Amino acid sequence: MVMGAFHQGVSMNLVLFSECQILVLFFSSMVVPCHTFIFFHMKMKVVCAYRFQLAPERLWISVYEDDDEAFEIWHKEVGVPVDHIKRMGADDNFWMSGATGPCGPCSEIYYDFHPERGTADMDLGDDTRFIEFYNLVFMEYNKKDDGTLEPLKQKNIDTGLGLERMARILQKVPNNYETDLIYPIIEKASALANISYPLADEQTKLKLKVVGDHLRAIVYLISDGVLPSNIGRGYVVRRLIRRVVRAGRSLGIKGERRDDLEGAVLPIIAEKVIELSTHIDPDVKIKAPRILEELKKEELNFVQTLERGESLLEKMLVDASSNAEKSGTVPCLSGKDAFLLYDTFGFPVELTTEIAEEQGVTVDMNGFDIEMENQRRLSRAAHNVVKLAVEDGTNLMNNINKTEFVGYDTLSTQAVVESLMVNGSPVIQVSEGNDIEVLLNKTPFYAESGGQIGDHGFLYVTGGEKQQTAVVEIKDVQKSLGDLFIHKGTIKEGVLEVGREVEAAVDAKLRQRAKVHHTATHLLQAALKKLISQEISQAGSLVAFDRLRFDFNYGHALTDAQLEDIEQLINGWIEASTSLKTKVMPLNDAKEAGAIAMFGEKYGEQVRVVEVPGVSMELCGGTHVSNTSEIRVFKIISEQGIASGVRRIEAVAGEAFIEYINVMESQMKNLCSMPKVKAEEVTTRVEKLLEELRMSRTEVANLRTKAAEYKALMISNKAFEVGTSQKIRVLVESLDDVDADSLKAAAENLIDTLQDPAAVILGSCPDEGKVSLVAAFTPAVVDLGIQAGKFIGPIAKLCGGGGGGRPNFAQAGGRKPENLPSALEKAREDIISILSQKTS
Repeated sequence: MVMGAFHQGVSMNLVLFSECQILVLFFSSMVVPCHTFIFFHMKMKVVCAYRFQLAPERLWISVYEDDDEAFEIWHKEVGVPVDHIKRMGADDNFWMSGATGPCGPCSEIYYDFHPERGTADMDLGDDTRFIEFYNLVFMEYNKKDDGTLEPLKQKNIDTGLGLERMARILQKVPNNYETDLIYPIIEKASALANISYPLADEQTKLKLKVVGDHLRAIVYLISDGVLPSNIGRGYVVRRLIRRVVRAGRSLGIKGERRDDLEGAVLPIIAEKVIELSTHIDPDVKIKAPRILEELKKEELNFVQTLERGESLLEKMLVDASSNAEKSGTVPCLSGKDAFLLYDTFGFPVELTTEIAEEQGVTVDMNGFDIEMENQRRLSRAAHNVVKLAVEDGTNLMNNINKTEFVGYDTLSTQAVVESLMVNGSPVIQVSEGNDIEVLLNKTPFYAESGGQIGDHGFLYVTGGEKQQTAVVEIKDVQKSLGDLFIHKGTIKEGVLEVGREVEAAVDAKLRQRAKVHHTATHLLQAALKKLISQEISQAGSLVAFDRLRFDFNYGHALTDAQLEDIEQLINGWIEASTSLKTKVMPLNDAKEAGAIAMFGEKYGEQVRVVEVPGVSMELCGGTHVSNTSEIRVFKIISEQGIASGVRRIEAVAGEAFIEYINVMESQMKNLCSMPKVKAEEVTTRVEKLLEELRMSRTEVANLRTKAAEYKALMISNKAFEVGTSQKIRVLVESLDDVDADSLKAAAENLIDTLQDPAAVILGSCPDEGKVSLVAAFTPAVVDLGIQAGKFIGPIAKLCGGGGGGRPNFAQAGGRKPENLPSALEKAREDIISILSQKTS
């Protein structure tokens, strides 16, 4: 254990420190032993537990069996009774990151749901009684290959509290899924399935929990940019979506009849996830359209796979059960049948297993593996055909050689197809019309990285006498698992097979556009550093065929003059016709030479350095022009803030600049044709039109105000008196479609007309989906202790909104016009009741 006596000389009250302050104190002190100090952090956590109103007698502590120091601190420093601290072995309280690497003892806090069971034979592993909600791992050792432990040079702590677990404790529900973090999603799914969750059996509840838990994770993953795919973390999302779809279909959930959803169910349930996230992660709401579209697309694609495979699987399972009944054996689906579903229909084998188990049929996975191995032997590249499951990432790297990239020197090359995938499943042969993913042994296609998008182009297969037998259009290339290039495209003609030799050809025009924009991005960063601030650093980039985008850390908007200076400087560098220098060198040498690292890139010992002599030098694996003159011209089209302290510049160069100018010219011609003026007269004409519009709006507003005042005069005779000791004139009415400003003027006019003491409450629906409310009280009403601002708020809530204001005057709004009549009726009842009490 890491020993220390820091706590012995401390007499401060840690309750006064926030968690942040404690961590700052910890990390700023080089003499504080981590193992000891973190328990002061935990002491604060225990105090927080009191603030959560957790009974101290319900808290239990576990420590590693040999950790005497931890035991003593929990007991003597924190004050936990000895009978509530349990020593546990390495299986429970010694954490390891893997077979080797950082590791160390841990300590955990448990909550006891059933203290009435006593302490005899108590087991913290009993999840019907205990839940672990806080964990501390003391990273003190490094486990070596031979199993021995050596002290870490930099010791640290991994610590955290489970949000769902604490919610379960505080909300007193039987499991994490029934907290308000997940249960509303389950309720939405239950409603679509026409199922009562509380009355459902355990199997049905399990499926609903899968939908609620998985879909919440999926929404957040897509919001963070992790899209469904067949590789890495993208495959995690795809697997989760498929499991939710399968669970939903088995529950009988059907999509609502929405034209835009085409029968998809997940977007409907995901709307509830997005709603719950609004106050936690606003980005989820902002990205909602993309999230819903991805869910719809992925679900509909997978449903097609399900529909193709489920009917055949059902027949196979019936046959397997029938054969087993005749032979008196256990029903088992053959590996050959499982492989047929997998290879021909793209039906995931894990789904086959899941459906089979539901019907009491096992799957011969050994037979499946044999079929897979037989297929591998049929092709000289078939060893590359693997199941791209998450756990197979390492296996994929071991079985497939990295893709040789030759695209710096050539735009076309002969290559061999090493692997094909359709809908996430490996196949040997693919025919015309199918979307595919292709792995080649070498490629001229640049794979998306460093901000630059992947190349487009074609794969050509030729037969005898060099006649084309297949054409594949490539629309995207991605890197995966290090150096594997995944070519994504569509077979336009013929058939493509694993092992076939192809001609891989990059679209030269699009490559040139990417090169122009990538080099222009380097020039832009150099110009920003030179003209704005050397402290500017890249925060993201996009190098596309039609534009470039550069995000950078800077706290202020750039002025028009600064943007003009940047453009002028960059175009000067372009005009200088400087030849670029590209070389590979050791990483340390590149850094010493002053090379700037590109955002988001990872570098090995040898790096590629792209230099525009006298202008910029950056570590970059992207494609670039040979000479700055190839860029031709550079133009900034926008500059804006995208986050706190982060700015974004979008620009065009080369051929994209010509297209941009042509579009602008076309728009200008259209603009000139409407008022029939010359281009040089447009500004003056627009200014005049805006002034006329402003005057017209003012006139309309004045007319609306007068109309509202007239309506107010017409309804003033509807005022009635309330009160015994003092008569107060009250008016509660709706003014139909009067806008908010006019409603205010009407209320003010009515108050003057009715005179003191008076109370006026008005409502209107100025636009579709909008409600306006006003409350105006005279001084005598306010003197009774009634405030307009406090009165109008609850009324506005009935209309799906809120508001407030001064004691004598308040405005509010809402989003539910259909509730306005009942809200005004409530306002009438409340004001009569309050005034009657105050004046009785």
